[in-house]
Amino acid sequence: MSESKKKKGFVDRSLDIIEKSGNKLPDPVVIFISLCVIILIASCITGSLGIKAKNPADGKIVEAVNLLTPSGIAKMISEAVNNFAEFPPLGLVLVVMLGVGIAEKTGYFETVMKYTIEKAPKKIIVPVIILVGILGNAAGDAAPIVLPPIAAMIFIKLGYHPIAGLVMAYASALGGFSASLVIGMTDALVVSFTEPATKLVSDSVHVNAAMNYYFLCASTLLLLIVAWFVTVKIVIPRFGHYENAVEEEEDGITKQERRAMLFANIGLLVVLIVIAALAIPENGILRNAKTGSLIDDSPLMNGIVPIITILFLVPGLIYGFVAKTMRTTRQFAKMLGDAMSTMGPFIVIVFFAAQMLAYFTWSNLGTIMAIKGAEALKGANGVVLILGVLILSAGINMLMGSASAKWAILAPILVPMLMLLGYHPAFTQVIYRVGDSITNPITPMMPYLPLLLSFAQRYQKDIGLGTLIAALMPYSVAFGIFWTLLLIVWYLLGIPVGPGGPIHLP
Repeated sequence: MSESKKKKGFVDRSLDIIEKSGNKLPDPVVIFISLCVIILIASCITGSLGIKAKNPADGKIVEAVNLLTPSGIAKMISEAVNNFAEFPPLGLVLVVMLGVGIAEKTGYFETVMKYTIEKAPKKIIVPVIILVGILGNAAGDAAPIVLPPIAAMIFIKLGYHPIAGLVMAYASALGGFSASLVIGMTDALVVSFTEPATKLVSDSVHVNAAMNYYFLCASTLLLLIVAWFVTVKIVIPRFGHYENAVEEEEDGITKQERRAMLFANIGLLVVLIVIAALAIPENGILRNAKTGSLIDDSPLMNGIVPIITILFLVPGLIYGFVAKTMRTTRQFAKMLGDAMSTMGPFIVIVFFAAQMLAYFTWSNLGTIMAIKGAEALKGANGVVLILGVLILSAGINMLMGSASAKWAILAPILVPMLMLLGYHPAFTQVIYRVGDSITNPITPMMPYLPLLLSFAQRYQKDIGLGTLIAALMPYSVAFGIFWTLLLIVWYLLGIPVGPGGPIHLP
């Protein structure tokens, strides 16, 4: 019996159902328009009924706002352009794509990948990409934008389907968002909400940005293994052979290409040295001028997008000139234009996605749901409490994409509540971070999902969201199961989650 006729297993059959159901949905643009309508109707109903909740952060009453009023309609009309222009990932994506586009169009990526595949053992390339994705949160939101298209090109060279590379990189970057081997701006961001929530109960309990470090390091190793297994055993076999892949044996790297790559890599190294020289000294200009921090409100973190763009642009330009794939300024301008032209579908989707997220924020529906959900956990304890906070965080993540916005709402509820039950804020914070991360790959509220779809459409024009969600689902399910088990075992053993981060209060 041929491979294609073999009976599919339970996992494949389940994913087929998700894919078929998802692909029956309208085009993503229509989906976001429909979600806008649903949110507006929900705001009208909840606003008319006077649905409200008390925000424990400031004690103020949060009321559902009916947007289908004269003032609400006027606001939707007047703020439509601002919603689009201020959509966070839009500028980030377009700026990064300038550098990525040059590195791709000149052939720099192609040569580097050929060389890597020739020299590196094939077995380690996939886990290296996964690890880069997991650690990418140290660079803010750049990883889910930069890594997927690079992973897709590498997968073609490896003989795999490029969309398998896209979803693997995306799931690694977002599903493993809270895991890391270094203290990053995410750690500083979440603790900024945990600290004031802690002081609601006690001034003697101290928190710090590194208090989840031990657990997050262990999580990095765990998620690397889990994502690697899911990719090799489920995702790569599911997508199968890429029909447009070049079957014939490709020529090796020419002497000119090798020389161009060498000079390009030297240029990249010089840029990295310059960045280090501006960041490492105590008075470096990439540090926060007042505090000296490299993480908290520093030019390094605030300017990570143009920095990443330069890291791609410089070697791309050098390679183009040395390899003679870019000889004139007109070719340079055309390459930039070609890079931007691929973003057309993404820009269209973003317009409607931006309106949807704005309506959800204005209506206060997300905030009310978060408060009500957290209040429902009161009375739980032990493992049940851990599972409750995880499910709450993961569920709310399907409605609110911003991790900081969710924790700003949940921290004043969950941190004091668990402190009164004897749990340290560090433990509460780490439970939230796990729950918040596991549904990141599949939430429609994540603004990078439309970008992933636009990348995928380069390789399969008719691909739908159902196909992507079906491919991403195994990562969320596997992360949810194994990360939760790690957290429960950690809790039962009573191991501190980080420096100054015990499970229980002294």
